[in-house]
Amino acid sequence: MGAEVAAGGGSLLPGFLGRKSRYARMDDVLPPEPEDVGVVRVRGGGGGSSRRYVFACSVFASLNHVLLGYDVGVMSGCIIFIQKDLHITEVQQEVLVGCLSFISLLGSLAAGRTSDVIGRKWTIGLAAAVFQAGAAIMTFAPSFAVLMTGRLLAGIGIGIGIMVAPVYISEISPATLRGTLASFPEIFISFGILLGYVSNLVFAGLPDHINWRVMLGAGILPSISIAFVLLVIPESPRWLVMQSRAGDARAVLAKVSDSEEEAQERLAEIEEAARVTASDKAAWRELLRPSPVVRRMLITGLGVQFFQQATGIDALVYYSPTIFRDSGITTESQLLAATVAVGFSKVAFIVIAIVLVDHVGRKPLLYISTIGITVCLAVLAASLSLLARGALPSGVAIGLAILTVCGFVAFFSVGIGPINMVLSSEIYPLRLRAQAVGIGFALNRMASGGVAMSFLSICRAVTVAGAFTAFAVISALSVVFVHLFVPETSGKTLEQIESLFGGGVVTSGEVELGDAERLEHKRLVTH
Repeated sequence: MGAEVAAGGGSLLPGFLGRKSRYARMDDVLPPEPEDVGVVRVRGGGGGSSRRYVFACSVFASLNHVLLGYDVGVMSGCIIFIQKDLHITEVQQEVLVGCLSFISLLGSLAAGRTSDVIGRKWTIGLAAAVFQAGAAIMTFAPSFAVLMTGRLLAGIGIGIGIMVAPVYISEISPATLRGTLASFPEIFISFGILLGYVSNLVFAGLPDHINWRVMLGAGILPSISIAFVLLVIPESPRWLVMQSRAGDARAVLAKVSDSEEEAQERLAEIEEAARVTASDKAAWRELLRPSPVVRRMLITGLGVQFFQQATGIDALVYYSPTIFRDSGITTESQLLAATVAVGFSKVAFIVIAIVLVDHVGRKPLLYISTIGITVCLAVLAASLSLLARGALPSGVAIGLAILTVCGFVAFFSVGIGPINMVLSSEIYPLRLRAQAVGIGFALNRMASGGVAMSFLSICRAVTVAGAFTAFAVISALSVVFVHLFVPETSGKTLEQIESLFGGGVVTSGEVELGDAERLEHKRLVTH
């Protein structure tokens, strides 16, 4: 079930970061229901008001993603003061930081069945409540063991929240807004990271036994607002249909649709989709013994998920103060101020990605992203190495460190950061998408946790410069991977995408968009 939730919103993510694609995906197109004389008509919410309502619901549902971003960002500064106060070892620091990815994966696996039983809306509330409990325990933790207990609870809450929100947003959003609204969780994660960095800077001046507790306790505030959210947002219409509450689903759709006709059409599509349920066992059998076409899809999807984390983004976000200290920044206030600049870069460039992804295409942005990351990592590693040898002035090394770290998160945010899930949701056929994207998400979280939990040990073994040299090599391999294994999927139908992976006859590697338009037109006319 966790895999299903991981991709529950994934099947609706081809337009994830921008305008809706002009080409319909053939596996997502449902035949129109014949008009039923007995159907009760409902009045649509009206274009402007319904869109504002859906926008507000999507913002509220994404608040749990602020918690994930805040936890990631704030821990980079907290760890400095926790080490001083609780006298934890370097290995304990790695475990405290890195366990979040593994624990959030467990929460995500639990989110599927939970949201099916109690509903998407109340699962969002449950996620916030579990996180609040964990954050409260961490805030008052007298020892490392108690701190880890709170961290585990907070991780489970975050895992539940980050999986159910995209599903909820995709299920209430009309097709014309789905692409833009589905990008909200990624934006809110970046915003949460920035808030965590700012919290570090603001509260760093408090005594060492208090400041990190205030930083962690401040993370409870966004989750408290979820109580208000639950009074405002409606339940998912798809879940209501699954519970045989079609009347309630129709009432919700009336609020989030532009017209009476659209609401009725969406209800018919949801009811049809609920009747046609794919076999989990058949999907897993096909993934475990894939055909050549599915194998190539898995190589592409899993490879992008792996390289997104293996290039070291979580090491940089969690341990940026360590990196800046190694470059020559000495005071804690300066270290934390430099991390705030990193947070601003991440937020700014994720917005740019939203604008560009459907206009420029997936593969060009991946090229820009992976090449840019490789250059930044190589320059950072070289500057730290030269500084250690005394061949580079301290002021120059500090400037290069800040520039390259900010450049890293900028290139990450404009390409491989948001595009990995977009690409994964586009390349798999509907019958396999939930399970395949779920596998990719699990691989992504395990790679993230592995990097975060081993970074300090690697630095101790080969220096910080050596660690980033290794990340630069991995990033260079990601450029080669994109060139060899990632096709351009933007604007393609399922038939087009399967042909790109060898599932059909193609004459020139990729099918031109004009041909795609004619194929789509022919299909619509003949049906």
